[in-house]
Amino acid sequence: MLFTHWVATSLTKLAFRNKRIDHQGAAPRRPNLLYEHQGSTLQVPRSLPDRLSDYARVAANLNVDAVALVPGPNFARAIEHSFMSHERPFLIVIPADKPAAALVPNLELGSWNLVGFEGAVFDWRDQTGYADAFSQLMAHLDILSLAVEGQVMRVFVHHALLAAQPTLKITDAELEISGLRMIKTKADIAAMQAAIDISERALHRTLDSIELGQSEVEIEQTLIKCLFDEGADGLSFAPIVAAGDNSAMPHAHARHDYMVKAGDALLIDFGARKNGFAADITRTVFLDHVSEEGRAVYETVLAANMAGLDVTRAGVTAHDIDDVVTSVLECSPYATRIRTKTGHGLGRDVHEAPYIVRGNHMPLPAGTVYTNEPGLYEIGNFGVRIEDDVLITEGGYETLTHFPKQLMVIPC
Repeated sequence: MLFTHWVATSLTKLAFRNKRIDHQGAAPRRPNLLYEHQGSTLQVPRSLPDRLSDYARVAANLNVDAVALVPGPNFARAIEHSFMSHERPFLIVIPADKPAAALVPNLELGSWNLVGFEGAVFDWRDQTGYADAFSQLMAHLDILSLAVEGQVMRVFVHHALLAAQPTLKITDAELEISGLRMIKTKADIAAMQAAIDISERALHRTLDSIELGQSEVEIEQTLIKCLFDEGADGLSFAPIVAAGDNSAMPHAHARHDYMVKAGDALLIDFGARKNGFAADITRTVFLDHVSEEGRAVYETVLAANMAGLDVTRAGVTAHDIDDVVTSVLECSPYATRIRTKTGHGLGRDVHEAPYIVRGNHMPLPAGTVYTNEPGLYEIGNFGVRIEDDVLITEGGYETLTHFPKQLMVIPC
C-alpha cells in the first residue's frame, strides 16, 4: 500500500508538467566536440557537396585519408537517396582533401545519375565482376588509409578493398561516422513526426478493433494494414504484438495459436517509416480488466518513464538518463523484472547512437532523438513497456509521441 501511494504521488507530481520543459538553473551544457560543427537543430537544407564535406572533416579529424560509406543510413544521409544493400558492392569514398569518388553497379547507374554526384564513378557489371572497378577506384584515389562503418560494411567489401590495395590501412570509425546523424535537422524531425503520427493513428484504429478470442497474429495483421492505410512508406521493423505470458518476452513474436483473453496484458511495439525515418513506439494495454498486480507494475513503469523525461535536457549524459530511470525500477518491489536498458537513438535507423545505458557518459546535444522505454518483465507471467520518442532541446525536451500513457483497459 505504501509503495502504491508513492507511485501515485510521483505520477501526480509529474503528470502536470508540460511536454516541453525548461530546466531553470540547469548546469551549463558540456561541449561535445564531435558534433559542434553541425550547429543547432534548426539547420537549413544543405547541398550534396556540403553533406559530403561532413565526412571529409571526419577523415581529417581522424587523421586518415578518406571515409567510405556503403548503402545504409549514413549513405542515405549523405546523398538523400536510398539504395539496396545486396550482393553487389556499392560505395562512396570521401577523401579529406580531394573530390569524392564512387563504385556503382552498372544496373544502378540510371538511379545514381539522379543523385547529382559530380565525382568520378567506376561502374561494373555482373558478367565481369567488380575486382577491376575496385582497382581503378583505388588507383584514382591514391590513398593509404580509410575509415569505414564497422557495423555496416560487410566483410566481402572490406576484402575487395584490400585485394585492390593490400597496403591500405582500414579503420573502424562507426562512432564518428554515425555520430553525424545524432543531431536532427528540421526536415529530419518533420519526417519522424510524420512517421509517429501515422503510427499513433494506426494504433488507435487497431485497439478499437480488438476482440477477445483474436490471435496475436490477427491483431498484428490489423496493425500493419492500418499503418499502410494511414500513409506509411514501410515498417520500421516487424511489429511486436504480445499478449499474456508472451508480453514478458521483450522481443516476442506474435503467435497464431494464442487467443487473447480477458485480463491479458497486450504489449504492442511498432513503428511506421516515412520519408526515410522511423518511428518506434510501445504501449501496453489490458483487455477487459486489470489486476492489482498489473496496475502496480504499470504505474511503476510509467513513473520510471516520467523520471527519465524529468532529467532530459541538452548536455545530460546517456548514463544519467538510464541511471534515473533504472533507479525507479530498482527501488520498486519489481526490481527482479528489469531486463533492458532505457533506450536508444532513433532516426534513419531504429536503433542508432546514442544508447541510453549506464556507463555511456556521452553528453547528448540538442537535436538528439532517443527512445525512453523502461519495462518490467516476469517470464511466465506478463510484461509492461512504455516507449516514447523524445527530442532533446536546449531547455529540456519535446515528446514527439502523443499517444496517451495513462493505464488503458480496452473494453472487449
